[in-house]
Amino acid sequence: MIIYSLLISKNSCLTVLNHARHLNVKLGTKKCILIRNFNSMSQKVNQSKTYISVNVNGTDKNGQSNKFLGLFRRQASNKSKSEKSKVEVEAKTPKEPRFNKSDFKRLLALAKPEKCRIISAICFLLVSSTVTMAVPFSLGKVLDIIYTNTEDFEEAKSKLNKVCGILLCVFVLGGICNFGRVYFMSIAGYRMTQALRTKVFDSIVKQEQGWFDKRPTGELINRLSADTQVVGQALSQNISDGLRSTVMVFAGTGMMFYMSPKLALVGLAIVPPVAGVAVIYGRYVRGISRRLQDSLADATKVAEEKISNMRTVKAFAQEPREMDRYRHSIKEVLNLGYLESRARAIFYGMTGFSGHVIIISVLYYGGVMVSSKEISVGHLSSFLLYAAYIGVSVGGLSSFYSELNRSLGAAQRIWEIVDRSPAIPIKGGFTPITDPEGHIEYKGVKFCYPSRQDVEIFTDLELNIAPGKMVAVVGPSGSGKSTLAALLLRLYDPQDGSVYLDGHNVRDLDPGWLRKHIGTVSQEPVLFSSSIRENILYGAENPDQITEEELIRVAKEANVYEFVKQLPDGFDTVVGERGVMLSGGQKQRVAIARALIKNPRILLLDEATSALDAQSERLVQEALERIMQGRTVLTIAHRLSTIQNADTIAVLQDGQIIEQGNYQQLLNKENGAFRELMKHQTFQS
Repeated sequence: MIIYSLLISKNSCLTVLNHARHLNVKLGTKKCILIRNFNSMSQKVNQSKTYISVNVNGTDKNGQSNKFLGLFRRQASNKSKSEKSKVEVEAKTPKEPRFNKSDFKRLLALAKPEKCRIISAICFLLVSSTVTMAVPFSLGKVLDIIYTNTEDFEEAKSKLNKVCGILLCVFVLGGICNFGRVYFMSIAGYRMTQALRTKVFDSIVKQEQGWFDKRPTGELINRLSADTQVVGQALSQNISDGLRSTVMVFAGTGMMFYMSPKLALVGLAIVPPVAGVAVIYGRYVRGISRRLQDSLADATKVAEEKISNMRTVKAFAQEPREMDRYRHSIKEVLNLGYLESRARAIFYGMTGFSGHVIIISVLYYGGVMVSSKEISVGHLSSFLLYAAYIGVSVGGLSSFYSELNRSLGAAQRIWEIVDRSPAIPIKGGFTPITDPEGHIEYKGVKFCYPSRQDVEIFTDLELNIAPGKMVAVVGPSGSGKSTLAALLLRLYDPQDGSVYLDGHNVRDLDPGWLRKHIGTVSQEPVLFSSSIRENILYGAENPDQITEEELIRVAKEANVYEFVKQLPDGFDTVVGERGVMLSGGQKQRVAIARALIKNPRILLLDEATSALDAQSERLVQEALERIMQGRTVLTIAHRLSTIQNADTIAVLQDGQIIEQGNYQQLLNKENGAFRELMKHQTFQS
């Protein structure tokens, strides 16, 4: 459409030029006026720069008043108290780090595995951009052919046919190169996003349990999905568009200077102030991007938590409350979106205005130069098209710079996860040659959870569990019974003291080897949203090597087989999220089979039957009694039958083991803690 609009008739063009010659005096007088207007516009751009600077830092660098800033302040004074308090909180947040080369280099390092595809895309981009930038020059040649061969029609037609034929071939080449650029860059983008998500997920999984206690699941999911998507898109499509705009700006600028250096200087005078504003704008957008991603993570956390616990929400009829809570959390995302939109609108409005100033200035001075025969009509038309291309490309660079800063804000959150070294590694350490005997010792253990440093769970705790024996730990709720199992699994490390297995400090043992020999059955077992077969085989070190006969044997020992064979799909029945398709007793028995499939030397039973009905408890208890034979067992006792069958009962209270012995010994002890617990019917028969 641009080319078509510039193909004016010969008579119209001559009329304009003649009119311009008769107005030389008027043009000379108006020249000063236009120059003054042009300078005024430049000042307005500088004022916009001051406005953005004030918006970020809250101060005017030059100490001068600004009408637009005053208007903004008057509008801000009408905000509600809640918005004012929110601004005060935001003002207290630390300043965002400025853009530096290391941030950009690290972002580009993610693209290194895809360098072949990206280089191919860049090569195609250079060719296609060259073809695009040849259009204005070719148009100028066509117009000059038309206006310089006014009397010899056949010669002009021959030249036009030759030029258009060449252009057609060039444009076909440009279309092929555009296809290659988009295809290779898109493929590279998808692969980089996949690799980044894999890297982030690996880093998340490697962290210790204490790290997860302080971070909501929704926040981590947002880092894994939204943040990686922003970074991946910036490294592919955004980089491609940015390079294309850069090439077109430099090529267009070069061609403008080639055609008329004087006219080029006039048209590009607006660029330096716009570039200065772009730097300030980039810092501002990067700060907003970080806060926007954090707010989005908070909103995702709220949604994930409520959706995953929808039965509880509906049981208490709290749907309206949860809807309001999510609206409140997503409102913060919207408010930050308003801030980003306002900054983006100001910046893009200013760059658009700058482009129009370039066009106006080029039209004016170009008309004067054509009237004085300094340049031809074709050169002016080409120059105008190059100016238009540069204007569009500057807008593309603005978008590129904005998206780059958004991606840096998102990448900084990703680096926090990727760079973190877990306090407890998933592998590494001493690996004994033989399987453990099962001798467990807690020596002088002092412990508090990382998320609750002010609450001390254990104070100088001592406990000795002989190999092949069953120890039942009893005590009031919240005394730390389940924490004993977590320390043995080395989900946490004590602040003082140590846990030993067969004389080896568990800190020195390979965590994978340690956990391979420990089977765990909790009070509320969590099953994955997969089949019963997959949930049972999850406990095996090599699931592919477990035969069907071995699977059935384990299922029978755990009393799973009797209900599995009644299901239409048998072991391939999908249990649903967290095992919602199974009853409590069925989930418990599947969890027992999962622990049994690894043939562990040590069993940790955390009140495994406390939440079951009598029939389910009987089946689970039968399964537990079978699998406990010949193994070291640490059970968190709740049922009286479990306590009576234990070799040793340990009473945990106030962070210490205050009593130890068998059932009769502790029951006969006058004023004993265990006897007091029994007197108050803490345990069920």
